[in-house]
Amino acid sequence: MPPKGLFEGKRAAIFGVANDRSIAWGIAQALIAGGCTDLAFTFAGEVFERRVRPLAESVNAALVLPCDVSDDSQVSEAFDRIREAWDGLDILVHSIAFARREDLEGRFVDTSRDGFLQAMDVSAYSLVLLARHAESLLAARNGSIVTLSYFGSEKVVPNYNVMGVAKAALEASVRYLASDLGPRGIRVNAISAGPIKTLAAAGVKGLRGMLGAVEERSPLRRGVSQDEVGRAASFLLSEYGAGVTGEILHVDAGYNIMGM
Repeated sequence: MPPKGLFEGKRAAIFGVANDRSIAWGIAQALIAGGCTDLAFTFAGEVFERRVRPLAESVNAALVLPCDVSDDSQVSEAFDRIREAWDGLDILVHSIAFARREDLEGRFVDTSRDGFLQAMDVSAYSLVLLARHAESLLAARNGSIVTLSYFGSEKVVPNYNVMGVAKAALEASVRYLASDLGPRGIRVNAISAGPIKTLAAAGVKGLRGMLGAVEERSPLRRGVSQDEVGRAASFLLSEYGAGVTGEILHVDAGYNIMGM
């Protein structure tokens, strides 16, 4: 876990916790272990509220807010609430992605227009939207943004399809946002995490095979855990990563370096 006191006095807004197995929750746990006590969590809809609110309350979160990132008014209202509570923000975690199940199976070429646009909107554009709303808050405290990606953005992964394209757009957005926001002292990075059994990953057909392939072929001959991704995020979000922006950090037991 991060050194005690690393995030003492820091304020963090975490978008995308689905349950206690979420990567975003792993990041939250790392921040808390480092001393962060001012946290805001969001949820999209009543189903997710029933999962997120108890987790947020278990760590005495300052704010638990509705925020469907496909609804501009909800995003605006969420940040209005954050501004009412805090005059600045140190950390923004974006762990949001969605694609229709039918667009994650079969051939990518058969992706529907609506499915393509929805995947891009929720999975990639939402980072741009959150960054724009958070800019002044982050600039006030030299804040940092971290988002979550996956190797399917770089190489073809069966059954990842339109989500791979959306993640590629997300990674390009990280670089452009880093360039735009850097002059204001804001850093923007992504973690490309290896496959982990999360609620989101459950929508990808063949997940068990993906996990097995990483264990068989990665240099470390194993997969990665929620905690390991959380610790990597704590590096990027802390003073230890102060000179890092616009980067995609692979946390995948080295799987991405392998060829044959």
